Amino acid sequence: MPRYCFELHVKPDRIDEYVSRHRAVWPDMLAALRDTGWRNYSLFLRPDGLLIGYVEADDLGAAQAAMARTEVNARWQSEMSEFFAGIDGRPPDEGFVLLTEVFNLDDQLASITEK
Repeated sequence: MPRYCFELHVKPDRIDEYVSRHRAVWPDMLAALRDTGWRNYSLFLRPDGLLIGYVEADDLGAAQAAMARTEVNARWQSEMSEFFAGIDGRPPDEGFVLLTEVFNLDDQLASITEK
């Protein structure tokens, strides 16, 4: 399954509340993520606000488009947008920067065992 990693920046003065909100994500938001193809989704936050997300999806663009069609995502993105710097008024799920994967242990191990 394809892997995706992205970054965003949480405003430093909003970190505590951001973390608190993610301790109990709305059940309907969790279900929507699952139902639209988001798998093994995690967020990692550095003390200065750098947020790194990791998700697996058959097709991230399709998963994002499916989420965009849900009512719960519109509510969640509206509430979360105030926490981020540098997204220029876009919803956070449209403002993140995808990172390029340059190494994966499992992929490389598989390539040497196939020889």
